[in-house]
Amino acid sequence: MEIVASGLRFPEGPVVMADGSVILTEIAAGRITRVSPGGSQSVVAITGGGPNGLAIGPDDKLYCCNNGGFNWNDEGGFLTPHGIADDYSGGRIERIDIETGAVEILYKSGDHGCILRGPNDIVFDEQGGFWFTDHGKVDYANRAHDIVGIFYGKTDGSHLEEVIFPSNNPNGCGLSPDGKTLYAAETYTCRLMKFNVTAPGKVAPDAGPGGPGIPVYRPAGYKFFDSLAVEECGNICVATIGECGISVIAPDGELVEFVATPDIFTTNIAFGGDDMMDAYICLSGTGQLAKTRWKRPGLKLQF
Repeated sequence: MEIVASGLRFPEGPVVMADGSVILTEIAAGRITRVSPGGSQSVVAITGGGPNGLAIGPDDKLYCCNNGGFNWNDEGGFLTPHGIADDYSGGRIERIDIETGAVEILYKSGDHGCILRGPNDIVFDEQGGFWFTDHGKVDYANRAHDIVGIFYGKTDGSHLEEVIFPSNNPNGCGLSPDGKTLYAAETYTCRLMKFNVTAPGKVAPDAGPGGPGIPVYRPAGYKFFDSLAVEECGNICVATIGECGISVIAPDGELVEFVATPDIFTTNIAFGGDDMMDAYICLSGTGQLAKTRWKRPGLKLQF
């Protein structure tokens, strides 16, 4: 595992570009950063708040889930998020021009009757719409924990809908290779859930124990799920906090393998390269972006 970049402020949401660079968020710094193949860093945009998940849309712009900000614990340079930011600026979906750095708020809390507390991860479907999770916020001072859901939006600002509610603090999300299954990783329950997609922005009312969705996999022990990516063959790669690594889960719920990493806050994985077998992994607590060769190709994303 090669360290491509360090000194990042809790990196997440990696997007692997055609030129081999990686655009990612630095949540604690409130900015979007590009890391070149050689490791140099340049600022793409300043968003403020807490930029989290990223995806390229059909218009070649970045779409960002902004969670509004966390407070942070910094212990000897090891960063961990802690509750809602004192200057919390509200959950929102932002559109970012990569060339100019211009940031536009596409959806904010209250639009189309939807409450956005902490948008987290995002994936586009082949129709050009996008699913995103809302992880919510924990307000320790007021002993409050948000009840949240999973949303679907359109890039022209015309449609925002909370399709799945409630969801147990969903984090990573992704679509199966055929687009017929939406996956979501729940952080605190440490469950991988699936939803059967019936049409763009619609899921079947299938439900397992505890609410909407069908449980796929849950590991033993004290662990947490973060973001995820899907392999070309359909396996789901879920960043696993506490065990330090990536859990690779087959669609039928079997654990294919566990790939260990050196950071307890391993949060994201993304695929790139000509053969889609270059895996980029966010080691967020230590502020690093790592790269390794994967055993199987990742799924090429829509845009």
